[in-house]
Amino acid sequence: MKGCNGLALRGFLDSKQQLPPLSAGLRHQAVLAISQELNRRALGGPSPGAWIHQVRRRSSLLGSRLEDTLYSDQELAYIRQGEEAMQKALGILSSQEGWKEENQQANGDQVLSKVVPDVGKVFRLEVVVDQPMERLYEELVERMEAMGEWNPNVKEIKVLQKIGKDTVITHELAAEAAGNLVGPRDFVSVRCAKRRGSTCVLAGIATHFGEMPEQKGVIRGEHGPTCMVLHPLAQSPSKTKLIWLLSIDLKGWLPKTIINQVLSQTQVDFANHLRKHLESSPAPEARC
Repeated sequence: MKGCNGLALRGFLDSKQQLPPLSAGLRHQAVLAISQELNRRALGGPSPGAWIHQVRRRSSLLGSRLEDTLYSDQELAYIRQGEEAMQKALGILSSQEGWKEENQQANGDQVLSKVVPDVGKVFRLEVVVDQPMERLYEELVERMEAMGEWNPNVKEIKVLQKIGKDTVITHELAAEAAGNLVGPRDFVSVRCAKRRGSTCVLAGIATHFGEMPEQKGVIRGEHGPTCMVLHPLAQSPSKTKLIWLLSIDLKGWLPKTIINQVLSQTQVDFANHLRKHLESSPAPEARC
C-alpha cells in the first residue's frame, strides 16, 4: 500500500480546526457531498492506502462537525475519544515505513511490527478471509459479546454502555497466555465503528469507566490506539482483506520477548479461530 502524504494531511487537520460551525443546512450538504464522493471512490476501486486515507479524512471531518446535542458531556467525551483513536490508528496504518516481520504463515497471514513514538510497539495483522465483509462486520461488531464463544483467548466481552449507533464502552476479560506465564488481564475500552463507502473501520482505546473498577486477582491492561479495517478484495468482492492494528500495554512485569511472542501469536490465533467459526456457523442476516 502507498502511504499518505503526511504534510498534506497535517495541513488538512490544522486548517479544519479554524473552520466556523456549520449550520443545519450546510451540515446536510456536507454529509451529502461526502457520501457522494465516497461512493464515487468506492466504485473506482482505490488502492488500500487510498481508502485508509479517505476513511481517515472523512471520519475526521464528520466527527468534528456533527455533535449531537442530545448526548451528555461525558458521552460526547467518549465519542471524541473513540474517533481520535480511530484517526491515530489509521495514521499509523497509513505509514508504510519501518514495519518488520514478526510472523509469516503458509496461508499468507502475516504479522508485522514497528515502534511508534508516543505509542510504543504496535503489531499489524494482514489476512484475507474467504467471507464477505458484511459477515465479518456482523461477528466483530453486532455480535461482539459472543466472541468468547469462539475465541479461546477471550473469556468475556461485555458492553457496559452504548452511545448512539457507533460508540460503545466495553469490558474485556482475556485468558491466560504463554502457558500461564501471562496471567489474566482485563481491559476497559471505548470502541467505535464507522462505515465509509466499501470500507468498515472498528477502532478503540483504553478509557475510564467508573462503574467498572479494577477486579481482584486480575491485572488491568490498556489498549493504545487500535483498529481493524475491513475491505472487500477488488478482484474478489466475496472475500475480505482484514488489517488489525494492535497496540496494548499488558502491565505487570513481563520480558519483552514474552510480550512480543504473545501478541503476535494472539493475532495469528485470532485469524484462525475467526475462519473456523465463520466456516462452521450459518451466516446471519447481513447488517453492515
